[in-house]
Amino acid sequence: MNSVQSDERTGDRSVAVVRVADTQWHAVEDDRVVGRGDASHRPDGRLFVSVDAWHGPVFDRIAAALVADLPAPLYTVVDEADEESTTAWQRAGFTIGRREWGCLVPTDPEVTGLGPVRPPAGVTIVPAGEAEEAPLRALDRVVRAEVEAGAGWRTMPAEVLPRPAWSTMADPSKYAVAREADRYVGLVRVAPLTRQPRIGLIAVRADRQRRGIARALLAHALGSLHHSGTASAWTEIDEANPAAIALFEGIGARRAGATLELVRR
Repeated sequence: MNSVQSDERTGDRSVAVVRVADTQWHAVEDDRVVGRGDASHRPDGRLFVSVDAWHGPVFDRIAAALVADLPAPLYTVVDEADEESTTAWQRAGFTIGRREWGCLVPTDPEVTGLGPVRPPAGVTIVPAGEAEEAPLRALDRVVRAEVEAGAGWRTMPAEVLPRPAWSTMADPSKYAVAREADRYVGLVRVAPLTRQPRIGLIAVRADRQRRGIARALLAHALGSLHHSGTASAWTEIDEANPAAIALFEGIGARRAGATLELVRR
């Protein structure tokens, strides 16, 4: 979490920033911890940092320590509406790398228009929890390689999930897949979060795109949520991804906020 308030009562000269672990820093004033900094590697390998400090000067001291101690590039994420935090990171040399829209997605087929949508001929949808793990993991690797060869995986919605170091998938049971003949060609991941389910990923192999498979996967996922009594889901979309924007806005998704990814190179 990034947090900063423009209160100048705590001066930066009396604050000492101490690295207390490989990925943790404390700002100390008069033997009191007045701020914290953290660093963590995302599954895609990028290094993200965060600062939690009430006073602006303390934030600046911790951010400076992070920049000095860690190799570039460094990344952080802030709510676009949080101008204080954005400005504070910009003082530390960070610039806006990309914007990610947060969207509320209706699940009712009468609203989305996805009720009549069916998979293209020869394609079937395998519900979440029923996919075979080995071919699912193979599809995930193919999709990730194709994304990285194109726009780059870093353009996908930022998501931190606990997972083994050797795996790109935290929980295969969250994936529904599209199967054509004897192989999986598309997938959708829905995390059944308590407050609101989250559509974390929808992807189709490059050689099977533009056939309606992604739309069919989305119809299945949202229809299942609607059947279970869930009125809406949440998803994030990179503003530079016109295909994803068109797909979700076409079914009535509504923008409900934005996140900025900042980078210091």
